[in-house]
Amino acid sequence: MGSKVALVTGGTGGIGSAICRELANQGFNVVAGYNSGGNHEKAANWKAQQAADGFDIDVAYGDVSDPASSEACVNGIIEKHGSIDVLVNNAGITRDSTFRKMTLEQWDEVMNANLRSVFNMTRLCINPMLENKWGRIINISSVNGQKGQFGQTNYAAAKAGMHGFTKSLAQEVASKGITVNTVSPGYILTSMVAAIGDDILEKIASTIPVGRLGQPEEIAHAVSYLASDPAAFITGSNLAINGGQHMF
Repeated sequence: MGSKVALVTGGTGGIGSAICRELANQGFNVVAGYNSGGNHEKAANWKAQQAADGFDIDVAYGDVSDPASSEACVNGIIEKHGSIDVLVNNAGITRDSTFRKMTLEQWDEVMNANLRSVFNMTRLCINPMLENKWGRIINISSVNGQKGQFGQTNYAAAKAGMHGFTKSLAQEVASKGITVNTVSPGYILTSMVAAIGDDILEKIASTIPVGRLGQPEEIAHAVSYLASDPAAFITGSNLAINGGQHMF
């Protein structure tokens, strides 16, 4: 058997890119899932940039909120690469609004992209993992799924839902060599976050006990460990990586 195959949904974003690169460093055959509104050229450019940086990472299109598109994505990866041994459910969006002004569309878009997607992708990958008696499912949640956040009832609800999903599925597959865990990042300094301005970033950092925002690579290293063989005794857990912003 060759290298294990890892699929990272939302793999071309800031945190997703760091996860893809770190998994590649650890010897996984990595596929970055993307939607990007169907912008295939953007994904191709991302792949080319990774290659220029020394990373051989494939890309695969799929709308993870849609069951049929998710199935086409997974089937294409398995046909090309042979398996999906590690699934990182990282794809997600925000549609922020106070609840009294939130539309049903804003609610549904976030629930579908952030939580229904976890169901769509995991149900497609779990049976082959059971057959192989090895698998890793890692769900990327958020500190706001633990503590809540003004204007994010939809996002916080979806990210909180990941925890219940993780703990329940972990119990079902623990005896089959499959672990299911959640990682909850705090405020991470991606290029998108960096664009909001230094003054706002300083205010955010002042609320974090370690005094700074996290780096995407710090999330990626945690995901890489949870995907490894030595992490086989960790399942149904949540790893909060937020600089001490929320502790319990």
